[in-house]
Amino acid sequence: MPNVAARARARAQDLLAFIGASPTPHHAVKTATDVLMAAGYAALDEREAWLLQPGDRRYVIRGGTSIIAFEVGTRSPAFDGVRMIGAHTDSPNLKLKPKAAYTKHGYRQIGVEVYGGVLYSTWLDRDLSIAGRVVARSSSGPRSILVDLAAPILRIPNLAIHLNREVNTEGLKLNAQTHLPPIWGIDGTPEVELMKRLADKAGVAVGDIVEHDLSLYDLQPGTLSGVDEPFIHTARLDNLASCHASLGALIAASASGRASATRLVALFDHEEIGSMSAQGADGPFLKAVLERIVDGHSESTEQGFLRAMAGSFMISADMAHAVHPNHADKHEPHHQPMIGQGPVIKSNANQRYATDGESAARFSGYCKEAGFEPQHFVTRTDLGCGSTIGPITSASLGVRTVDVGNPMLSMHSCRELAGVRDVELMHGALYQHFVA
Repeated sequence: MPNVAARARARAQDLLAFIGASPTPHHAVKTATDVLMAAGYAALDEREAWLLQPGDRRYVIRGGTSIIAFEVGTRSPAFDGVRMIGAHTDSPNLKLKPKAAYTKHGYRQIGVEVYGGVLYSTWLDRDLSIAGRVVARSSSGPRSILVDLAAPILRIPNLAIHLNREVNTEGLKLNAQTHLPPIWGIDGTPEVELMKRLADKAGVAVGDIVEHDLSLYDLQPGTLSGVDEPFIHTARLDNLASCHASLGALIAASASGRASATRLVALFDHEEIGSMSAQGADGPFLKAVLERIVDGHSESTEQGFLRAMAGSFMISADMAHAVHPNHADKHEPHHQPMIGQGPVIKSNANQRYATDGESAARFSGYCKEAGFEPQHFVTRTDLGCGSTIGPITSASLGVRTVDVGNPMLSMHSCRELAGVRDVELMHGALYQHFVA
């Protein structure tokens, strides 16, 4: 048991480092790329023809915010299929508007848009910074440069209780347009100051910045917490925790030796806003990569792609709702996952999750091979159910899919909570998917 606890703690610390290096999807893809390259994976360009051999380890990036990595199997996917895991790089946040900086009542402020299902109140009274990418002109055309201001320059201050006496009994009501813009200075020329800071970080002249894709993030680092540290507190657990687990399982499986089936991890952007984009799960990215893997395999055969999809299996890895001790009535009474008790199989009769009996049984088998029993989650029948990339990829590819995730609290908060032990258990189950 001490060795198991030590492994869990070490993997949780690695997760915190992964998340800390990934304040935006652009940075998450860069972090993933670094991890993959260290494990012998090489980049592919979608504009070039792919020459693939069994055992090849490759990755391809689209849009700077989505990445697919794979190891080519020794057999054609037409015969042995593709073992896939899908997750997403984006998290709910506040994104800068194109013309973001302005002055109001003597304060420098930043105009923001709400991205995804943000819990507004959790962004108040925090030390915030800005990260993402700027697009700068160069002699060879526009180029994207990652930036991270990495300083507590922004804050969205709460309204004092003296001016909102009913806040604790009536609830805090926030308007996204008028109440969420942060302050970052007094007087001055805000647009010039913002562009100067970004240019300094990017290493370019202010006048060379053409556009930007930037977001706010909380500067407080992630930590292990609680008595004996069973918990993880950090931003963006939904869903960088699943990205981290997926990549770790793929790399560990690659190190264990070649497999007859192709192994693949797809990390998509834009899940939090519906996945409908060129690099989202509802776009053509995954299908295009799979077609090229099948067509490029040395053992290619007639009707290979359709045969490959019929024999493939996808794990849609997102996070799951742990039972909340202060709001247990919001949970289905007989499906209440606990933090620290392992990954959760998520089901929904209306296919908001792609799980069915066969796919659930298959994942349960992986969990048993990893030494534990999975938990189960179903939304209360009188409440609506969220969704994932699972139904999207299952419907577009015709691939058997299971939706799973580690249990957590404070989902979509600026700072979320999950379990240390679950990080190791999810890794074990996903590893079994690749080596079984």
